[in-house]
Amino acid sequence: MKVTIVDYNSGNISSVINSFREVANDKVSIMVTSDLNKIKSSDKIVLPGQGSFKNCMDALNKIKGLPDTLNEFAITNKKPLLGICVGLQMFADIGYEETETKGLGWISGKVSKINNQNGKYKLPHIGWNEINIVKESKILQNIKNNSHMYFVHSYEFIPNDKNVISATTDYSSDIVCSIEKENIFGTQFHPEKSDKIGLNLIKNFLNLK
Repeated sequence: MKVTIVDYNSGNISSVINSFREVANDKVSIMVTSDLNKIKSSDKIVLPGQGSFKNCMDALNKIKGLPDTLNEFAITNKKPLLGICVGLQMFADIGYEETETKGLGWISGKVSKINNQNGKYKLPHIGWNEINIVKESKILQNIKNNSHMYFVHSYEFIPNDKNVISATTDYSSDIVCSIEKENIFGTQFHPEKSDKIGLNLIKNFLNLK
């Protein structure tokens, strides 16, 4: 099985690469590339993202044909794809970080700044926080409710269809932190920085049939 981590110059993704390789343990081929043909021939894709929504979308759009290739992979061919942090946020129709920016439009919704309630909550939301699992999810198998995951973000994904939400975290409000829609998965937290529980999530994704 070939799993590709899409490298589109979205920041330091070394921890993502290292954790996937650790879990794969030579049984799964982990590739890091932006080569369209290699992405097309993959069985699964990981879409990381660090920094702002606008910067990540701009970086993605700079690589000619990459958004179309990802769209074909996830929407047309319905192969498994995991978005991490801004990688999840880019599933949205639109994001409002820095300026209004069009997203991939895979899961209808928007990305807005977390309401910090006039400074009551610090932004960015950094550190460990409990997740509340609200529906069964293939990537949350064998992960207990109220497990702690690691977060770094100031913006949140608000999907129009609440049925895609698989977990939330309480920070100022119930923030969406995990989604599942058919073959499309995403986490707002960083599984690669979430110790053994995060590695378990990565294992679940790699084990998807």
